[in-house]
Amino acid sequence: MAVQTGLGEPSGPWFVSPELDPDGRGRWDVPGQEGNGRRRDWRDRLLAAAGVVALSTLSGAAAGVWVVDQAGAPGPAAASAAPVPAELVTAAERTVPGVVSVLVGGGSGSGATGSGFAIDDQQHLITNDHILAKGGGTVVTVELPDGRRFPAEVVGREPGSDLAVLRVPPDAGLAPLPLAKPGATRVGEPVLAVGSPLGLAGTVTAGIVSALDRQVRLGTNRHRAVQTDASINPGNSGGPLVNARGEVVGVNTAIATIDGSGSIGIGFAIPIDQVQQTADTIIGKGG
Repeated sequence: MAVQTGLGEPSGPWFVSPELDPDGRGRWDVPGQEGNGRRRDWRDRLLAAAGVVALSTLSGAAAGVWVVDQAGAPGPAAASAAPVPAELVTAAERTVPGVVSVLVGGGSGSGATGSGFAIDDQQHLITNDHILAKGGGTVVTVELPDGRRFPAEVVGREPGSDLAVLRVPPDAGLAPLPLAKPGATRVGEPVLAVGSPLGLAGTVTAGIVSALDRQVRLGTNRHRAVQTDASINPGNSGGPLVNARGEVVGVNTAIATIDGSGSIGIGFAIPIDQVQQTADTIIGKGG
């Protein structure tokens, strides 16, 4: 497994195999040091062995997608689709109009894309700070679901929380998404991830809340995260994770990978209470 702090930045392979002791702790054998018998809490160390990757998309970067060829050659047989709960359909209908694509242009042709959403009627938007950092510049454009584009002002950034607040002109007319109450999210409840993975605006994927208060390291910072198995991919960064009532429970920010394999059904979102607190601080300072 490769520990990654950003797209395309593996720190090197690290393969581990746990041996569980009766007390639930584990001895981890690292290649070259087999049988060293060092005891580590395997539950706390698991994410150190998987790669955690930020989810913005670098412009021009190669992206792996499965595409049916033009001749219509059949691919692998598709699994039967499970019935979609009506409340999730309603939640998607309410959420998609409030989610935007965030386009960050650099000064030398570089750039990055991600997602964002409105949080108030003043046209303030939430997104991830790493999108702005990867974009290599301060020129930010927001694309609405109807295709309109607006220049976005960067109100403020908080790299430690991987959050940023943007603002678009009033005529954008974005409706803010409702936010879930702090502490109301429960493990096992259904959620939707909404955003622009690989530039595909308005994409919705479904899953559940897999865990709460998961400790995840991104770069040099450690984050408390909501874990989900909803499929999220590069470009989903900054987009909302919403519950069946259409309330935002978190901001999608990273995925775990094994040897750069892409999404493996382990994604992470910044909890809404942290998002709200950070956004209020940034908006209070920036106006």
